[in-house]
Amino acid sequence: MTFTSRLFLMVAAFVAFVCSFPAAQTLGQPERFTANAVSLSPQYGTGQQTVEITIDRWSLASDRERLVTALQQKGPDELLKQLQKTKPVGRIRTPDSLGYDLRYAQQMPLPEGGRSIVIATDRPVGFWEATNRPRTFDYPFTVIQMNIGRDGAGSGTMSYATKIIAKDNMIELEDFATKPIMLNNIRAEAKKG
Repeated sequence: MTFTSRLFLMVAAFVAFVCSFPAAQTLGQPERFTANAVSLSPQYGTGQQTVEITIDRWSLASDRERLVTALQQKGPDELLKQLQKTKPVGRIRTPDSLGYDLRYAQQMPLPEGGRSIVIATDRPVGFWEATNRPRTFDYPFTVIQMNIGRDGAGSGTMSYATKIIAKDNMIELEDFATKPIMLNNIRAEAKKG
């Protein structure tokens, strides 16, 4: 799949996140996802790492409406503030890290069965980045998109440093890196205790 195709899928996933009807969202039980995260972009560092995503609760339609309104009326800075105020819905981590909170998680059924999951959060900003404010500082979001089949297996993408803007009633994502991180061999399972 070409970079343009992947970027289109990521934008389409986020548009679904923003524009989907509240009634179409399916609430569900807490879940745990594991995946192989593969980065081919020098901006993120190349290589492969296992990533674990836990969802303790799914976001409500009112959460979605509040975030969409913040972005459309006041822009990405307000979206960031609203995300940071949102109670965490889960966590993302690698085996050698503490991880960080996820702020929004929505799942939608797919026509062929299975589901599409979109997760959005503010990304952690370290002391050096906050002090020196390099270009990455302008890309404060992480957006994850996963398609999970009926068998609990799937694939997806993760854009670690992303800029989100509303332009002419459209949502645009700009990824700092040239390629999103690919999530392969995703496995879903019910979250235990």
